[in-house]
Amino acid sequence: MSCHELEALRLGLMNVLGTDDRSAREHAEKELAGELDGPIEGLANADSLSELRRHLDAALVDLEEEVAAASDDDPEYDYLRGRLVAVRDAERSLARVADHGGSLLADLGETHHSLHDAFPAED
Repeated sequence: MSCHELEALRLGLMNVLGTDDRSAREHAEKELAGELDGPIEGLANADSLSELRRHLDAALVDLEEEVAAASDDDPEYDYLRGRLVAVRDAERSLARVADHGGSLLADLGETHHSLHDAFPAED
């Protein structure tokens, strides 16, 4: 059993953050061998937070459909439901990262304006 959504998200985050952890990358790639298509592939290859959010949303829709189609007496049913909870949690965490990045950007803009207010440029 593997949680393809989380491993693909880890790869995508490594891309976005510029993380060069060869061991973590190889582990995730091994977990995803043969599974790189659709939203999972999009997540793994994403290079921006907006791409990560879009592909994670699509992967979550696919996973929700998989859970809905599974029988509750399937031995993997509880695992599927657990995966769904974990991926929804990852979605919220990713939204917080994007919100914090947006706040940082706004703060930098305010700091820039404050600096120019304190030290006006001469024309």
